[in-house]
Amino acid sequence: MEHISSFLDADPFSQELGIKLESVSKNTATLSLVISEKHLNTHGTVHGGVIYTLADAAFAVASNADGTPSVAINTSITYMKAVKSGKLIAKAHEFSKNHTLGSYIVEIHDHEGEKIAVFQGLSYRKRR
Repeated sequence: MEHISSFLDADPFSQELGIKLESVSKNTATLSLVISEKHLNTHGTVHGGVIYTLADAAFAVASNADGTPSVAINTSITYMKAVKSGKLIAKAHEFSKNHTLGSYIVEIHDHEGEKIAVFQGLSYRKRR
């Protein structure tokens, strides 16, 4: 799992947004982001692209955690609630996996546990 810490560290966009790795296991990943003014849109709420990027990063970490290189081939996100401040937590877990494809669900919650969005990702597992 050591390769995963460097995996996220090597992503300048995630670093710019302040995304942090909280935990990772073979099939799951938890990432977080402390909301700042740079994350807000013109309505004063967190920009949807920030939420999507946090979810996508959690998906990337979870889908690569077992050491098999994986890349996204399809993703979708449903936004459920706007958020203005605090901390966002993205928890990714493996839904299904075979030798070629992996399916993941990522739930994004605010610091009070309210569900903000749900992300689904399908990854292609590269052969070594």
